[in-house]
Amino acid sequence: MLLGARTSYLRSGHGHEQRRVTFVELFFDLVFVFAITQLSHTLMERLTVIGFAQTMLLLLAVWWVWIDTSWATNWLDPQTTPVRLMLFALMLAGLVLSTSIPQAFEGRGASFAGAYAAMQVGRCLFVLWAFGRHSPGNFRNFQRITVWRAMASAFWIAGAVVDADVRLGLWGLAVLVDCLAPAVGFFVPGLGRSTVQDWDVEGSHMAERCGLFIIIALGESILVTGGTFGQLAWTAPTIAAFVVAFVGSVAMWWIYFNVGAEKASRTIAASADPGRLARLAYTYLHLPIVAGIIVSAVADELVLAHPSGNTDLKTAFAVLGGPALYLDGNILFKRAISGKVALSHLAGLGMLTLLIPAAGLGSPLALGAATTSVLVVVAAWETWSLRAVRPQ
Repeated sequence: MLLGARTSYLRSGHGHEQRRVTFVELFFDLVFVFAITQLSHTLMERLTVIGFAQTMLLLLAVWWVWIDTSWATNWLDPQTTPVRLMLFALMLAGLVLSTSIPQAFEGRGASFAGAYAAMQVGRCLFVLWAFGRHSPGNFRNFQRITVWRAMASAFWIAGAVVDADVRLGLWGLAVLVDCLAPAVGFFVPGLGRSTVQDWDVEGSHMAERCGLFIIIALGESILVTGGTFGQLAWTAPTIAAFVVAFVGSVAMWWIYFNVGAEKASRTIAASADPGRLARLAYTYLHLPIVAGIIVSAVADELVLAHPSGNTDLKTAFAVLGGPALYLDGNILFKRAISGKVALSHLAGLGMLTLLIPAAGLGSPLALGAATTSVLVVVAAWETWSLRAVRPQ
């Protein structure tokens, strides 16, 4: 604590101006627009079981870097110069991380792992410096967090210096450490355990940050749709595939943002235990939502490139798996917030399941149109069933 910052760089108060997402946070997010693009392109090129596992591991690394930074800026004031400089340093390392994604399991494993470790551990050390004299409780929390993130970073770095097959296992352990850490309260012998009551999180800020990350992921879907369509001959099948992909993205936006996102923001802002909701609903349960969008972006590109002919196994997996992941994530997220299971979303999963036997019988365009129709039905059903709900 004696080495802590003498000036407080914490957010002060809980007014709208203090809890809003700042422009520098939005600027920071631009790096993750690139990261999501890299992830979807990597999955597109390696749409196998191993390729999917590798891409999901890299997504988890990207997610933990981003969500941990969002937690940090929940307490630290991005309007202050040291916090801004910290975010800019993270952006630089994030560009290295993102650039390394396509070859992370080949020649750029060390740059990916090194950038990840620098971001995770470096940010923790900065937060400890900022908290040292001004927030003893959070200082102790971040001591624990630093230990866990350093342990995960050690696995990432160890994985970078071995062959790809062993790398997958070591990086899987790193991800396991990252995912377990919040669930066990970052327990460290001698330092104790953090509880959700320790996290004086500003719920509306966390909700807005995660909503913006969903926008980033959906933006990648739009970029894929427009970029691929612009390079193709505008025939009737490609135009139809373009429309189907766009409508699917709109339906995804509608399912998350029409009612659920705003309701969740109000719920966590008014909660007596916002730390628990932030940990469960935003730290964990947004992952399948983002993964679903990435897989759906790959599906859009596959359908646009080859709308006609028979649907192969890889295309069927992407076209059905993306919406299924997305709906499953929304079910879990909305249940964590409201305590209720969205019947429309369960019905949507059921309809996607019924499409599986017929997936290989028609064209990719027909299957894509069917899954998009399911998403539209889910969006319309939820809107109709909650038509009496209005934002307050």
